[in-house]
Amino acid sequence: MNGKIIIVEGYLASGKSTFARRLSKELTIPYLIKDTFKIAICASVQITNREEGGQFSAVTFDAIMYVTERFMETGLPVIIEGNFVPSGMKKVDEAGVIKALIEKYGYQSLTFKFKGDTRILHERYVEREKTPERGDANRDFCETPFDVFDRYCNDLDAFNVGGKVIPVDTTDFDKVDFSYYIEQARVFVT
Repeated sequence: MNGKIIIVEGYLASGKSTFARRLSKELTIPYLIKDTFKIAICASVQITNREEGGQFSAVTFDAIMYVTERFMETGLPVIIEGNFVPSGMKKVDEAGVIKALIEKYGYQSLTFKFKGDTRILHERYVEREKTPERGDANRDFCETPFDVFDRYCNDLDAFNVGGKVIPVDTTDFDKVDFSYYIEQARVFVT
């Protein structure tokens, strides 16, 4: 029984999913990525606009929490990734739900808080929206203005579930020592 959860959260287009997959492979710990989970849930549903996609965001979060709790019941480690929101941003206090599970099962948490210059992240976000890998379930169907993007990202700063927090600035991927962060996670889970 390990009793450890690693949370990879933070700004949009900051490289969270890529890091979570790499971390999972390096540590051989299962991962749940919010965007890809949402694509799987919506595989047989046609999404034609942002509002329809948005309806599945809450369903996706609930599904991820269901699977996360199954891991926690057995004491197994798990990695969850997403732009999880603090209280007041959505109907569901995602940070509160995650924190309640951590407390219920006596888990220890390590949060990697991905951030960066929102102007650069916005450019990445706009480009990412054009890729087929994004999937219609996660697509905005219109260009998100910078001020909206910036405000949303900065609102995510209030996410807090306790435990150890490691900030990661991904403004320039070439300057990030991802091996260092993987080693920090390795030390945490052992």
